[in-house]
Amino acid sequence: MLSARARRLVVTLAAVASALLMARLGLWQLDRAAQKETLQQAVDSSVALPPLPAQALASTPAQAAGQLHRRITVRGQWLPERTVFLDNRQMDGRPGFFVLTPLRLDDGSAALVQRGWVPRDMQERTRLPAIATPAQPVTLTARIEGPPARLYEFTPQGGETGVIRQNLSIESFADETQLSLRPLTLLQLDDAAAPAADGLRRHWPLPAVDVHKHYGYAVQWFSLAALITGLYVWFQLLRPRRRTA
Repeated sequence: MLSARARRLVVTLAAVASALLMARLGLWQLDRAAQKETLQQAVDSSVALPPLPAQALASTPAQAAGQLHRRITVRGQWLPERTVFLDNRQMDGRPGFFVLTPLRLDDGSAALVQRGWVPRDMQERTRLPAIATPAQPVTLTARIEGPPARLYEFTPQGGETGVIRQNLSIESFADETQLSLRPLTLLQLDDAAAPAADGLRRHWPLPAVDVHKHYGYAVQWFSLAALITGLYVWFQLLRPRRRTA
C-alpha cells in the first residue's frame, strides 16, 4: 500500500504530466493553424496573379504543383465524346454532376476541363442533360487545379468506366482515352464578356484552407489543461485545507 505522501506524489505527477500534454497538443494545433495560414496566403497570392499564357501550362506533375490555383487562358478543341459526369457532386447545396470534358490544345496534347455543374434528374438518376459543346475551337479562362476531389467508392481507384462515374483518375483516363493529358485539371471560369451558352453553373468556391478547426482544437486542449489544473488545485490543495480549517 502506498503511503498518503506517495499517493499525493503520484497524483501530482499524473496531473502535471496530463496538463503539460494537453497544453502541448494545444500548441501543436496553433502551429498547424499558423502553417495553414501561410498556405492560405500562398493560395491567395496565386489566385491574384495575372493569367498564365497558354504555352506555360505545366506538362509535368512538379510544374503543375507550382501552378496550382493560377489562372490561365487556353485555346483548343472540345472532345465531347469523352465527356464524363462525376456523380454525387454538390454546388450551392444541391446534388448533381460535375461535367468534365477533355480539351485538345493547339500543340496536340489535352487538358481535362471541369466545365461546370448540372443538377441531377430526381426522377431518373441516369438521365443526363445534353451539354451544348461548340464544334469550333474555343478560348477559355480557367483556374489550374489538381484532379477532382475523390469520394468514397467500392471499386478500385481508376476502375470506373462509362459516362457516369464516382471518381476520375487523370492517369487512368489518359490510358483509357489514349490522350496525352496534362497532369492537372482546368476549372473553367465564367467569362463576363462572352458567357458560355452551355447551361452549366460555375459557382466554384475560392480555394481555401480550413484554419478555424485548428483553433477550435487548440481551445479544447487548453481547456482540458485548465480543467486538470483546476481539479488538482481543488482536490489536492484547497479542499484538504478547508477540511482542516
